[in-house]
Amino acid sequence: MTRIRNMTEGRPASLIVTFALPLMVGNIFQQLYTVVDTMVVGKALGVNALAALGASDWLNWMMLGIIQGLTQGFAILMAQEFGARREEALRRVVGGSAVLAAASSVVLLAAGQLAARPVLLLLRTPPEILGGALLYLRIMFLGVPVVMAYNLLACILRSLGDGRTPLHAMIVAALINIGLDMLFVLVFHWGIAGAAAATLIAQFVSGLFCLWHIRRIELLSLTREDFLPDPALAGKLLSLGSPMAFQNGIIAVGGMIVQSVVNRFGVIFIAGFTATNKLYGVLEVAATSYGYSMITYSGQNLGAGRTDRIRRGMRAAVLVAVATSLVIMAAMLCGGRLILSSFISGTPREVEETMEVAYYYLAVMSVFLPVLYILHVIRSAIQGMGNTVLPMVSGIAEFVMRTGTALLLPLWIGESGIFYAEIMAWTGADVILIISYFVTVKKAEQRGNPGF
Repeated sequence: MTRIRNMTEGRPASLIVTFALPLMVGNIFQQLYTVVDTMVVGKALGVNALAALGASDWLNWMMLGIIQGLTQGFAILMAQEFGARREEALRRVVGGSAVLAAASSVVLLAAGQLAARPVLLLLRTPPEILGGALLYLRIMFLGVPVVMAYNLLACILRSLGDGRTPLHAMIVAALINIGLDMLFVLVFHWGIAGAAAATLIAQFVSGLFCLWHIRRIELLSLTREDFLPDPALAGKLLSLGSPMAFQNGIIAVGGMIVQSVVNRFGVIFIAGFTATNKLYGVLEVAATSYGYSMITYSGQNLGAGRTDRIRRGMRAAVLVAVATSLVIMAAMLCGGRLILSSFISGTPREVEETMEVAYYYLAVMSVFLPVLYILHVIRSAIQGMGNTVLPMVSGIAEFVMRTGTALLLPLWIGESGIFYAEIMAWTGADVILIISYFVTVKKAEQRGNPGF
């Protein structure tokens, strides 16, 4: 109980930052084992294996994005009920979310297995890396129930203001994943399959860790009745989670279109593009943490009828997020080549050409990081206020800008045009989100305490 945090009282800036910090450390550990996967595969198995991981990236991210969208949507209602002090309703929301998550994981597992090969072929994945990419996806998709369980459990804890337990879970997962990567790939020589298996086992352990802590929270002592079907509640949860899942899905489709363009430029270009994409999570690690913080902060304060605190929190979060992005930008511009060199192996010529692609892309994304950080903060605040439709519209804007840039700009300036697809996507989303935020908070103020 001591880790549960009421964010309707106290200074918004300190609440948001202190809640985000453990999430940030947890995300760093999560990215650590993603980076280690890439390092081990790239160094031990070569450029083709690294490119195979890259070819599977967006389809894998699409599945993860749908899962995260659903569970984060469910957590919005949890945060609102917690902020309103409705404990019985909170337990029903948690039980209903668990049932929906279990059903969704079965559907997504089947869909992923059926779609993996056709989508990779549709993306023009080069034949020499198709087998590796498909193997990686098949194993990862078998673990969908594990990924769903971990994300739901972590979201339950975050909705109650507990950012420390997911942090500890992620540290445990990172250490297990790194150890198993070394064992499965370097000792057992299981290749890409070993890297995928290590990731799933690590997530399974982190899910058990979260579950153990949830069972110790008296507030969440669920009974059988909390899991009984409730069509009205299910509809409300899906109305929050589905737009967020669709938003992530449409963003991933745009990413896959970008990947299909990248795949035309050969294995060396794919490997360089992949090396930087594996750092994408590191670049936005603080942004996603501030985002989780704003979902909980906005949700709890809306439930308590404190829209004035939402405005104050937004101003503080934007300032902190932009300052953080500038620090990360400087670090990547100065040390990016050294970091990227950990991913790349091959002949001297292969290494040089791959590095040229990777660092160019990293430099472009780093310079525009403030745009991405503003996106995460504003989008999450809107979602926390219970509006997941307008953020979904911003996801559509991302899709249009990302795919339009990827398809057109390389025709004008060559291969390097693909590096600006992400930047244009962030910018398009920001325009929609800034307008949406002022509309949403104004409506919340007019309603006062909306009542749920």
